[in-house]
Amino acid sequence: MSALRPQPRPHPIHWRTPITMVILLAVLIGGVWWGWNSLTNSSAEQNCVEQKLPNNRLVPKQVVVNVYNGGARSGTAQRAAEELRKRGFNVHKVANEPKGDKIDVVAVRGAAADSPELRLVLGQLSQVPEKVGDDRGDHTVDLVVGVKYTRLNNRGVASIAVPTDSMVCLPSIRPSQSIPSGENPN
Repeated sequence: MSALRPQPRPHPIHWRTPITMVILLAVLIGGVWWGWNSLTNSSAEQNCVEQKLPNNRLVPKQVVVNVYNGGARSGTAQRAAEELRKRGFNVHKVANEPKGDKIDVVAVRGAAADSPELRLVLGQLSQVPEKVGDDRGDHTVDLVVGVKYTRLNNRGVASIAVPTDSMVCLPSIRPSQSIPSGENPN
């Protein structure tokens, strides 16, 4: 004869663990969805401000320049950037050419080959540059110095005339230091 033994009771279901996993999975899926939308629906619009220029002249303090070394000796881009800063330009980056392009003499790139900010940078050069308009929205200018680049012009152009009452799209310049109260940053 076999004795009847009491069967063990099943463990009660603990709902905290599955609920926590579902919540974490929902947060993960939401994060992936948000990241994908941010990446694919980028609002990369032009990053400049339409302005009327005082006296219809564009001056160096209104222009942002990136200086790149496109094959020149080490330090050439830095020296060119320092000279542009002395002339009043806002130098944003000094680095090797981002795409790795090698330039023979010098190249100047901007929103359009005839844009006022590009013409002002061209007025600083003593050598004939390659001009490239690349439809950039921020209206910065890239100066790329190459192997045969020598130096900037001793006396660069101080300003460029723009048509009367025309609007010019210029990069918004963010000062690196705070501006004392009551002072004009430009």
